[in-house]
Amino acid sequence: MTVEIRDIRGRGVVPGRAEGEALVSHQTISGWGGIDPATGTIIERRHELFGVCFTGKVLVFPGAKGSSGWSGFFQATRLLGTAPLAMVFTTLSTKSALGAVVTRVPTISELAEDPVEIIHTGDRVIVDADHGIVTVHSTSLSPSAGRRPA
Repeated sequence: MTVEIRDIRGRGVVPGRAEGEALVSHQTISGWGGIDPATGTIIERRHELFGVCFTGKVLVFPGAKGSSGWSGFFQATRLLGTAPLAMVFTTLSTKSALGAVVTRVPTISELAEDPVEIIHTGDRVIVDADHGIVTVHSTSLSPSAGRRPA
């Protein structure tokens, strides 16, 4: 098994450091009507990760979609203990920034390279938002991009 280690630099949004398994979505995520805060599961029927739980994972996705209620739903995941371990997203918006702040998990955005294209579900990821660095430990056993996690 070959392990490739790669650093991607970006902008820390919420400070902190977390390490865990990546869960990657190529689609934006809706808060209101898109996630179940009680279970940390994506419930948007047409979403590529429909039925998948993000609790305790490093959630890697393009950004937030929908209304300003996005942040409230992600805050609820923190209050209910179902939040992602950390977040890495491509596009920083007021919705995604506020959502990250109220979720209180290490978050990085505006990366030098598109994390959705580089990181694969199952990769081991270190999110060091204090220094704006995402370290990706890819293995040959990681699922291919776009493949639904088991």
